[in-house]
Amino acid sequence: MTRRPTIGILTGGGDCPGLNAVIRAATKSASRMGYDCIGFLRGYEGLVEPVSYMPLDAHNTAGILLQGGTILGSTNKGRFTALVGEGDRVQIDRALLDEVAMTVKQLALAGLICVGGDGSLGIAQQFHEHGIPVVGVPKTIDNDLGATAFTFGFDSAVATATDALDRLHTTAASHERVMVLEVMGRHAGWIALHAGIAGGGDVILLPEIPWTFENVCRKVIERDAEGKRFTLIVVAEGAHVPGGGLVHAGSGDCAGQVKLGGIGEIVCREVASRLGREVRTVVLGHHEGRFGEMVCYRPPDIASVTIAEAIGRLSTVDPHGSAVQAARALGIGFGDGEDSEPFSGGRGAVPRVKT
Repeated sequence: MTRRPTIGILTGGGDCPGLNAVIRAATKSASRMGYDCIGFLRGYEGLVEPVSYMPLDAHNTAGILLQGGTILGSTNKGRFTALVGEGDRVQIDRALLDEVAMTVKQLALAGLICVGGDGSLGIAQQFHEHGIPVVGVPKTIDNDLGATAFTFGFDSAVATATDALDRLHTTAASHERVMVLEVMGRHAGWIALHAGIAGGGDVILLPEIPWTFENVCRKVIERDAEGKRFTLIVVAEGAHVPGGGLVHAGSGDCAGQVKLGGIGEIVCREVASRLGREVRTVVLGHHEGRFGEMVCYRPPDIASVTIAEAIGRLSTVDPHGSAVQAARALGIGFGDGEDSEPFSGGRGAVPRVKT
């Protein structure tokens, strides 16, 4: 019996909802098209000694559709490193690329599906440049890959943040508190923006829009004057401190990327100090031989672009875009002062609001 050609798949970077759905879909599609499928364990690390993989079929992928994480495991550390989001790409050692090429040859892989974000696909691009047949699938909850309208994980992240806001709304209203919700979003504020609009946020702080503590406090005071003695503030982890930079929660990883976190607590302390209010913070922490490409969604079509085109160009929130304008029309502030008149009063003062 003639052996069927084989496709490999791996998941790189951080885990997110939808990974197992991608694995299952790739396995089912491959089988229907006459291919066997294997999954490499621990992300890119599974491609080199000791090579580790598992066969994927209808039996061991059954029931994983709604299962969180990834049955293949993942890692954003180890021997493969590439900068995520901004900065120059780290060049992978050629000997390591040769090992990957040897693994692909020994297993007679017709292609390798790499599921990941900007960093993981940066690695896949180097595979492609080295002659390794790869296809990319966009995965990042930040939704910051510029070549596709949506990425796997984003919708679930927004739903989770929106649910958190819904719950915080009741508590904030009952106790007349200011609540600060910190969500993920290193260089792009898509999660904060969409969740803030859907969950009834009053202030949204994004990496893309400069903001000040004075303008945030002004929004709280305006709501107080309207008889709304509570305020919900949503802040992306990558929102810069006014006059400063990013807030780091840990040292850099092997790719030189520092762990972000803590901006929510800073906003909490500043608002509490400036207004003398009780403030709480919550932190949420197809295969056609077209190698070197990444599947993308460009409504209404499912298409593909070269991986080189997909990486290194972040999709960020347009400060003047329709979503931001819709939020402003709902009375949501972004801390930049464009929603009200200049405020110079002290504690308890009520600013004049544009009509």
